[in-house]
Amino acid sequence: MTRAMHNSYRQAKFLLSCPSLKGCPEDLGYEVVFAGRSNAGKSSAINALTEQKKLAKVSRTPGRTQHLVFFELDEQRRLVDLPGYGYAKVPDKVKQRWHLDMSEYFDNRKCLRAAILMMDCRHPLKPFDEMMLQWCINNDVPTNVLLTKSDKLKKGAASSTKLRVIKSLEDLPNVNVQLFSSLKKEGISELCQYLDKVFEFPNES
Repeated sequence: MTRAMHNSYRQAKFLLSCPSLKGCPEDLGYEVVFAGRSNAGKSSAINALTEQKKLAKVSRTPGRTQHLVFFELDEQRRLVDLPGYGYAKVPDKVKQRWHLDMSEYFDNRKCLRAAILMMDCRHPLKPFDEMMLQWCINNDVPTNVLLTKSDKLKKGAASSTKLRVIKSLEDLPNVNVQLFSSLKKEGISELCQYLDKVFEFPNES
């Protein structure tokens, strides 16, 4: 079963990159967004999920993703890498534009089915993370929180962080929390299971 789940995302390919909603693909099918602070490991998580080292560009300089980047799984299903937020050393005008773009996307994109919200396991629930969670809740978007870089903590500390985040978010609807490490390839199967349900992939025996 694990192999079948991974195959669904191995086939991901770059579709397009656009600075605003005007250039997005037609608002049909299923989209899942990957969002998070610019140093939370979004690109690494996408590459780990798809088992492609260079699908999403990983930069040593946080905040290089300044467009919406679409990856196609098939004609109806897409992964979307949103601009990073809250850390990037870019002009305020650019940050304001990112804020407006993301707000517009969440408010208007009908094919948006879920959000994968990444937070560094060592520094979860920062103000911008809470802002993103609020956007998801306000628009009834189910959210899977990835506590990334869990390999940076000992297992006990990582588990404690997960429990603390679950406790903090327990009153929010449709929010799941899991540990994730792109480096150690931990949490990928759990993420695949979540995405399979969202994308309504047919079960394979």
